[in-house]
Amino acid sequence: MTIKHSLLAATLALSGLASAQDNYPSKAITLTVPNPPGGVVDTSARLLNEPLARVLGQPVVIDNKAGGSGNVAYGAVARAKADGYNLLISYSAYHVGNPALTPNLPWEAKDFTPVALLTVATNVIAAHPSVPANTLKEFIAYLKANPGKVNYASQGNGSLSHIGTEIFKQQSGTFMTHIPYRGSGPAVADVLAGQVQVFITTPPSVMQHVVSGKLKAFAVTGTKRHPGLPNVPTVAEAGMPDFKLEAWVGLFAPAATPPAVVTKLTADVKKALEMPETRQRADAAGIELRYLPPEALGDLVKTETAYWAKTIKGAGIKAD
Repeated sequence: MTIKHSLLAATLALSGLASAQDNYPSKAITLTVPNPPGGVVDTSARLLNEPLARVLGQPVVIDNKAGGSGNVAYGAVARAKADGYNLLISYSAYHVGNPALTPNLPWEAKDFTPVALLTVATNVIAAHPSVPANTLKEFIAYLKANPGKVNYASQGNGSLSHIGTEIFKQQSGTFMTHIPYRGSGPAVADVLAGQVQVFITTPPSVMQHVVSGKLKAFAVTGTKRHPGLPNVPTVAEAGMPDFKLEAWVGLFAPAATPPAVVTKLTADVKKALEMPETRQRADAAGIELRYLPPEALGDLVKTETAYWAKTIKGAGIKAD
């Protein structure tokens, strides 16, 4: 091929790429979810897909690829074509926890480019009524006076509830024994039965039991009170302002996705999240909508990855 023909081919390729970006999206977009249906991650995807489809004018479909603590989905999107049609619904515990928990990951942080933060879910420090404390300060005092007497539940080794409770222990100077479970359901059942005394988890898992009095709640771990638990203070109000535990869900694209596509996506995601019906559905699910643009989401990932790595190493946490 001559130099002239090579230049012509390159020009045509670039013009074709520009045309594809200008026409984006021209077909359905897939949101890959690293969890099965149900739960905060899948719910966040389903809060977004219908309003985003209306904004974009193209279908937005959900593909649940559960398995490997999220790594099946992350690996699939990392290898997907970077054209804006294959996107990842990312869960904070996977995105910032897995690099420190799992050797030989099928993906790296650099494989993804941030598009937008979507939702945030706070957690609640819940306990069986047998724990002789009614406030967070009283609970911490009881733990210090009785080291090792209290057991805490988690959704499994390396889960958000596991790492989050270890952060709580480090910051409060207390000790509790970890009892891992396979998910929230069996963990809640044993806390209700008094087999395990404490569970730090998202409000939907325990809210009805707190309201009924079967469990007590010392604090929620976000920056504001949960609408379903209006009488439960935040950790800052309860005297522990430096402890915060929020699960976030964000939208990411493969790393080489064109900047113009990312710019359009993040603007349209913002429009979708600002729709009144989206907010109503989020409120009903107990999930907070919290949009952040790509740069801010990237900063959040860097900060939390370093913080979680330090916590995981300090506590000697290993994944299942």
